[in-house]
Amino acid sequence: MKIKTSFVKLTQWEHWPSFMFYLPLIPFYLKERIKSGNFTFFLNANPSIKYSGDGTESKYKTILLVPEEFRPKSILINELEDFTLVLKKIKTEKITFPLIAKPDLGFRGFLVKKINSEEELQTYLHKNNSIKIIIQEYLDYKNECGILYHRLPDNDTGKITSITLKKFLTVIGDGKSTLIELILANERAYLYLELLKNIHQEKLKNIPVKNKKIVLTVIGNHSKGTEFLNGNHLIDRTLEKTFDKLNKQIKGWYFGRLDIKYNNFEDLRLGKDFKVIEINGIIAEPTHIYDASHKDASYINAIKGLKKNWTTIFEIAKQNNKNHNLENPNFSNYLKNMRFLRKHFSKIKKLNKNN
Repeated sequence: MKIKTSFVKLTQWEHWPSFMFYLPLIPFYLKERIKSGNFTFFLNANPSIKYSGDGTESKYKTILLVPEEFRPKSILINELEDFTLVLKKIKTEKITFPLIAKPDLGFRGFLVKKINSEEELQTYLHKNNSIKIIIQEYLDYKNECGILYHRLPDNDTGKITSITLKKFLTVIGDGKSTLIELILANERAYLYLELLKNIHQEKLKNIPVKNKKIVLTVIGNHSKGTEFLNGNHLIDRTLEKTFDKLNKQIKGWYFGRLDIKYNNFEDLRLGKDFKVIEINGIIAEPTHIYDASHKDASYINAIKGLKKNWTTIFEIAKQNNKNHNLENPNFSNYLKNMRFLRKHFSKIKKLNKNN
């Protein structure tokens, strides 16, 4: 099974590691930075977010930029924080179980977990007490999507350049097969076998009733098995107006992908009944490019999409620098930040393995 999984991930570009998509763009990055005369100018694309959202920003501080009506209840738990204080914070914010726990500075869905009880939460926090953790209310919305939006500072209106609909990993019971058998027979689920064994360890030998739908993971991340579907056909001016209005309420934010929970896309389109669970800044990708089933999908087109994405980021930063005379971040400090990020990433990966 491991050999089969490795072969599929090697031959299907959708599963390739990130560096395979960015390596071809290095000459482009260097050219733009040399042209600008400063290697950190692009970090002024989102002045209200640390380094414009390069991965070192606090997700908790970033989500607080979103108007309260459009964000989930959230609290920040510090390293080694006493559990009685944690429970007090949860009660104060009226967050109930189940809830979502995730690192304040995280990557690729590592350590993002649905927590069902106080006991589970205590165990989770004990295992991960060396990092800051965000606790968010669990949003029981039917759907999730990622919307990539930008607005040039010189313009009054913005553009949506990517919509990614998220299809959670699901199997259907046949009344005869155990859950583990259904996972192994599913053309996508078996690729995430070790992850699913950990999540469903007490239910693997259960036999789901016929036609029962079992959602295997509720975390909308590609690394958790969620399938990314190209939803760009849903982009229209009404939807863009909704996000223009939201953008204007977040001072200093011009570019990012918003991960959104919603029930009905028409309501979302009209600016009703949705929650932004996370804003990703300049490292946000147009994740629809990973829908390998789409007629326009290819490895080359994915790289082209990323290049277009960064062209927009560079233009936003240039306009911000020109309009507001912003000071470019110190290059030496930025390098230190990148070294910290690399060390923290290794730490998160190690913690993820032990959870």
